[in-house]
Amino acid sequence: MRESVISLDAVWKSFPSPDGEGDVEILRGVDLKISPGEAVAIVGPSGCGKTTLLSLMGGLDTPTAGRVLFEGQNISGLDERTRARIRNRRIGFVFQLHHLLPQCSAWENVLMPTLGNRDRDARERARSLLQRVGLGGRLGHRPSELSGGECLRVAVARALINRPSVLLADEPTGSLDERSARSLGEILVEVNHDQGTALVVVTHAAEIAGMMSRRCALREGRILE
Repeated sequence: MRESVISLDAVWKSFPSPDGEGDVEILRGVDLKISPGEAVAIVGPSGCGKTTLLSLMGGLDTPTAGRVLFEGQNISGLDERTRARIRNRRIGFVFQLHHLLPQCSAWENVLMPTLGNRDRDARERARSLLQRVGLGGRLGHRPSELSGGECLRVAVARALINRPSVLLADEPTGSLDERSARSLGEILVEVNHDQGTALVVVTHAAEIAGMMSRRCALREGRILE
């Protein structure tokens, strides 16, 4: 059996309550394993903790209790600098908002995660990735010259530039119209199939969830397969 890319072991996460009296439990003993090349949808009502779960999986946050393992390494106990290095090199992120730099072209935005890596192939790989997501003719366009769907495609290419083991997407189609959302979902699935990049998508969209090979529901802080 192949080692999981990401493994959550009895993960709990709580935050101080707004009234200052005790803590609010968001995740309650979550156990979840993501295998190499797997495509998983995380679904559930608003406010149930889906984004919190994804943040823990990607090392953006640490659990209150339990362990988060990435490629067998417990990233929960690492310092922020080390987690940031792992995130940059091994984990790709796509958010509902594209977070592209407005002063940079699509090609330059895709290259951003490679700065300082001395990656000689990065420039050509960025061009290839933009072609893959259907933007081969718009390398020089800035975000203001692209549609919302096109900006998110650039964000997908940027997330893939360092050849990550896993791509984590948080409501990536939430701000798109139905046609653009379907197109972006198809691109994510193609990347998963063709490159073997594990894919975890948090989504409210039933059609996007249906594209994944596995669906997990988050209810009352627990995962239901």
